[in-house]
Amino acid sequence: MKVILMKIQILGTGCPKCKALTEATEHAAKDLGVAYEIEKVTDIEKIMSFGVMMTPALVVGGEVKIVGKIPAAEEMKKLLSSEAK
Repeated sequence: MKVILMKIQILGTGCPKCKALTEATEHAAKDLGVAYEIEKVTDIEKIMSFGVMMTPALVVGGEVKIVGKIPAAEEMKKLLSSEAK
């Protein structure tokens, strides 16, 4: 059986909010039992290539899902579980 990894990208320069978004994402993915890979994108030009002007931002499967905030745990789980299907 092949495990499909969910590709998650955290866009941000490494500020405390970026770290909090990373932690929230990891907790939600682990709680859901989702196989995931997190990439931290810190390069401003790469961040802007996503059309994001405010960080932190969450990208799942190449699609920007959250910009400029850290969602509540339940919101994050809901978002990731809908992507895992």
